[in-house]
Amino acid sequence: MDNLNLLKRICETPGVSGFERRIRNLVLEEVRGLADSVSIDNMGNVIAVRQGRSPKRVMVAAHMDEIGFIVNHVDEKGFVRFLPLGGFDPKTLTAQRVVVHGRRDLVGVMGSKPIHIMKTEERNKVVPISDYFIDLGLPKEEVDRLVSVGDPITRERDLIEIGDCVTGKSLDNRVSVFILLETLRRLKGKELPYDLYATFTVQEEVGLRGAMGSVGHIDPDFGFGLDVTVAYDVPGSTPRESVTCLGEGAAIKILDGSVISDYRMVNYLKEVAGRGGIPTQLELLPAGGTDTAAIQRYGKKGCIAGAISIPLRNMHQTIEMASQQDIGHCIDLLTAGLLELDTYDWDFTAAHGDGEHPDRGIGGDFSWI
Repeated sequence: MDNLNLLKRICETPGVSGFERRIRNLVLEEVRGLADSVSIDNMGNVIAVRQGRSPKRVMVAAHMDEIGFIVNHVDEKGFVRFLPLGGFDPKTLTAQRVVVHGRRDLVGVMGSKPIHIMKTEERNKVVPISDYFIDLGLPKEEVDRLVSVGDPITRERDLIEIGDCVTGKSLDNRVSVFILLETLRRLKGKELPYDLYATFTVQEEVGLRGAMGSVGHIDPDFGFGLDVTVAYDVPGSTPRESVTCLGEGAAIKILDGSVISDYRMVNYLKEVAGRGGIPTQLELLPAGGTDTAAIQRYGKKGCIAGAISIPLRNMHQTIEMASQQDIGHCIDLLTAGLLELDTYDWDFTAAHGDGEHPDRGIGGDFSWI
């Protein structure tokens, strides 16, 4: 995969929900020269605009924030207590290193009650997040000087190659930030059919908040969410549970817990992938959601929305894993999808394999908003 060093920088740069300054600065540095204009809205979303032949608007959203924690207490011995920012699988936190971003960055270790002194019934239960603490290896006085309530906390983990994959923290959703930047790089110098709003959003992990704000003022006609999805293709899974499989291509979202993709967008992406020989798979995720839901709902007139998803193992853990081939195929699909948008018949009455017979519609004249 090209530009692996950029993906590494993006994944390792801290930026939990509401504290995206460092990753935003990196995005601003990388997007320079790839758009006609770049702006930051009041919530902190970065919006890079490429003008097209037609004033119709296309929004692509990739959220910059990562899951993490926030300091809510320092106890009498200097141990840091915290609240989660975003969803966590608690069993993955034991003995993990984190970084508390106080007056300076401090590496700490997640701790909990040692197994040697647990009661039998405690050993058989997952330790809740509320029972963890962070040990900074410093005396109470020094912790008080350097750490304050409200300081953000991120996981400490490098991105590395492993086999045909990459693994590290925050591939959710920094891999999509990477994909959107690389797509803008490929589109440089090429004419686009519609105005493109490449949007790097904030606070997705705590409720799609940045996307809701940005969609309101962009008001797109077409929308693409870019995010990871579950690759449950490991021992113990069944084919009907897998959602997606690592290494089998870019995932075209049909639905998740927050959105049903517009069937026209699903079929459009299928057609684009077929013409370009791009490996794809279909995603039906029973729970969870992405910025796609905000893109679809929060514009003034609604939006023809869908999503390209990147299969990910170990989601919301400290060592997420993605296929380098899948990442490349997502870049291919998004690039082609943006270049060919005006070649498709988006009329609701057109037959595009949505399960409806074209002659069984309501009939009569239509007035479109």
